[in-house]
Amino acid sequence: MTATAPLAVTMGEPAGVGGELSLKAWQARRSGSRPFFVLDDPDRLAVVARQLAIDVPLREISDPGEAASVFSSALPVLAVRLDAPSTPGRPDVANAAATIEAIERAVRFAQAGTVAGIVTNPIQKKTLQDAGFRHPGHTEFLAELAGGVDVAMMLACPQLRVVPVTIHLSLADAVRALDGEAIVRAGRIAALGLRTLFGIERPRLAVAALNPHAGEQGAMGDEERRIIMPAIEALRREGFEASGPAPADTLFHAAARPAYDVALCMYHDQALIPIKTIDFAGGVNVTLGLPFVRTSPDHGTALDIAGTGRADPTSLLAAIDMADDMARRRRH
Repeated sequence: MTATAPLAVTMGEPAGVGGELSLKAWQARRSGSRPFFVLDDPDRLAVVARQLAIDVPLREISDPGEAASVFSSALPVLAVRLDAPSTPGRPDVANAAATIEAIERAVRFAQAGTVAGIVTNPIQKKTLQDAGFRHPGHTEFLAELAGGVDVAMMLACPQLRVVPVTIHLSLADAVRALDGEAIVRAGRIAALGLRTLFGIERPRLAVAALNPHAGEQGAMGDEERRIIMPAIEALRREGFEASGPAPADTLFHAAARPAYDVALCMYHDQALIPIKTIDFAGGVNVTLGLPFVRTSPDHGTALDIAGTGRADPTSLLAAIDMADDMARRRRH
């Protein structure tokens, strides 16, 4: 990979706000920033730009290497053709194949070293699953494409980083699935990611409790004593700086956050509620453990505002900037 290798941005759900975000992200480009290209249908993007009066010239490319010379004057588009016309707010299973193709091609470019990393626009999971997609989301699909590697999902903004130990499960299933091995694995992946992608030599891991008041010495649940505390001890034996279990109602306030570099959370919303409260527009989803850089906006497809011109590109811009920063820092 060269120092000028571009970032690949995938289309996401064609009926969502991904196209609008990509156009607005190119409009907001800065002089000297790393170029990016989109894997998308150029005809669809042209319609979105025209309907929303977003003045962005488009230019088709056939190879990532062409992006750098195009980027200053037009948004480079590596064509992934849709099978059906796209209607804002109305996902169509006929276009699921193109959504998946964009992700797969971006990963192949990353594995070949022709892109510095990939930035994925949000997908509509139910639509893909109706078309036969068998993964809960991006994170699990990317892990498979990378050869079945162990991964962790990190949500990051300037004030906070969180890693949920269990991800796309109901709350009841997440509690049943929680075990010490999963906590230790998430801690290892998080610590390695912070070293290799963020330049933090000795990451500090704060481990959240599951129950109120960290279980109140067993009065409100025994998972802390039975599962979480042994996992923390195991992480410490492996040389990691880990603390907890910390009650989640005090772990994320402003005075607590400087004491750690990442919080390991026991379930999805325990991680996502604080980061979305702190920085809803600027949060970034990072997949740790992959052999390449991957980021994504920390929001969904926003079908309710698709086609209205109201989509805020802040999170996609943050994802692009973070991918660029991680690519520069990345140690193999």
